[in-house]
Amino acid sequence: MTLDPRIVTVLSGISTATLTTVLLKKGLRNVWMRGTKPLRDGQPRLVGPAFTLRFVPAREDLATPESWASPISTRAAIEAMPAGCIAVVDAMGVTDAGIFGDILCARMAKKGVAGLVTDGVVRDLAGVLGTGLPVWCNGAAAPPSVASLTFVAWQQPVACGGVAVFPDDIVVVDQDGAVLIPAAMLDRVVAAAIEQERLEGWIMGEVDGGAALPGLYPPNAENQARYDAWVAANPARS
Repeated sequence: MTLDPRIVTVLSGISTATLTTVLLKKGLRNVWMRGTKPLRDGQPRLVGPAFTLRFVPAREDLATPESWASPISTRAAIEAMPAGCIAVVDAMGVTDAGIFGDILCARMAKKGVAGLVTDGVVRDLAGVLGTGLPVWCNGAAAPPSVASLTFVAWQQPVACGGVAVFPDDIVVVDQDGAVLIPAAMLDRVVAAAIEQERLEGWIMGEVDGGAALPGLYPPNAENQARYDAWVAANPARS
């Protein structure tokens, strides 16, 4: 899936906090992936279609170093990743085995993968940071994935951080973590998010001017009318 560059540009300017508010208004509460923290400060906000990977608990006959050469392996999955995707890895929240290290992350960066999101952890922390691949995860651990996990599939529905993620759903990540936008709702969410950001920008201006919050956030009828008049006088630029 290739995202419309206009959509990427718009969403790159909208915080995950705003997106969770918009999605909540549309009835979706469980869209923020728990445990997905930026691995380094200052990582840019990213937008991309999800490329999903899934681990299950380790089973001794399957979770072996030899499995890394299997046709069903993280190595094979990485080769299937298209440029611009965000790899979303269901590691079941396991934090005592790193799903990817520096070599795998370097290959992802070389292929143009936009970023890695997981509810698990990485290993070879210094090396992963050195690849420049933006990573959102739950920390770092020295043991390899097979110490606690078995890799089973890619491009299937997964549960990352307690959120159901389907291939090609849209993922937005920033300093607050990773948020999912269902692919079928993308256009509606983008339109609502633009308006939500505009409204909140106006409210912030009012707060900076000394306005009290009751009746302002959210706006009552009087303040809504004032906002509507401001919108009419300041049409949005396309």
